[in-house]
Amino acid sequence: MEAKRIQRFLTLLTAVFLGMVATMVFQTHRAEAKEPDLVIYAYDSFVSEWGPGPIVIPKFEKLYNVKVSMISGGDAGQVLNRAILEKNRPRADIILGIDNNLLAKAIRAGILVPYRSKNLSRVPEELIFDKTYHLTPFDHGFFAIVYDSEKLKDPPKNFEELTSPKYRNMLILEDPRTSSPGFGFLLWTIAVYGENFTDYWKRLRPNILTITEGWDTAYGLFTSGEAPMVLSYTTSPAYHVQYENTTRYRAIIFEEGNYLQIEGMGILKGAKHIELAKKFLDFILTEDFQKEIPLTNWMFPVIRGIELPASFKYAPKPDKILSLDSKDIENNQRRWISEWLRIVSE
Repeated sequence: MEAKRIQRFLTLLTAVFLGMVATMVFQTHRAEAKEPDLVIYAYDSFVSEWGPGPIVIPKFEKLYNVKVSMISGGDAGQVLNRAILEKNRPRADIILGIDNNLLAKAIRAGILVPYRSKNLSRVPEELIFDKTYHLTPFDHGFFAIVYDSEKLKDPPKNFEELTSPKYRNMLILEDPRTSSPGFGFLLWTIAVYGENFTDYWKRLRPNILTITEGWDTAYGLFTSGEAPMVLSYTTSPAYHVQYENTTRYRAIIFEEGNYLQIEGMGILKGAKHIELAKKFLDFILTEDFQKEIPLTNWMFPVIRGIELPASFKYAPKPDKILSLDSKDIENNQRRWISEWLRIVSE
């Protein structure tokens, strides 16, 4: 009888132990499967291993003891389109990369809720591109035609020279329907030529080698030698100086001026984590975030007092800065893109 009691005790003890192990495993799996505390939609280059995401996100996670998930979806234009499609059941809390040119589209789609960051006073007034505060600026830059100086010895100095027959099939652009730089370039031509932009695109078309969906693909084709010119940013040459120690790639400051881009972040309507999203928008206007922008996102910071790296002396700023009124963009965007599509499809 004593032996049976001992055996029953050992059996019970084993069962209790296995139950404790099972509970621990279950809790571990629950922890591993725990939903993130904040979800951000971002464009590919922001999320990439060389982008700002892997540096700035851990800082925020440590600051608030939270878990942040970033979901990339191509270029900023593609990310915005995804958020619009999901507007009734958003998967993310924040969308990143909507610029001054996509602002009207985002506002019209009704996907954002306004928030005025407590740190917005650190941003110069001219960079606060959304006075309704649906979007908070986090960086800015200038579009430029970037060229390979080893392959092109006489780059164009203005828009008209860019249409010269000697540059036939030498230019890579991005699609304004899916790419924020692509849309920015279209607006740049409109800022210079007004309603005559269609005539300009007809003259430019023979010199376009290809039009890609996003900036990453376009710049990859350019650096692989497919064409000696690409639409990018005035800051692109600084990247090659910083990491490749070469001044081979250079940005053209056009005589007509270069077009300004200001990128922002906004809180999506229906977001699950509104208060944490507000904290993140405050965070992007601090030194901890802004000091990482130049050497990761290859743009200029938006708050005052951030020291630029030495390589940024190869990132020229235009004397003449071009832009269009957001209301004009809102009222004409569909027509402008429709007319552009008709020309490049002919």
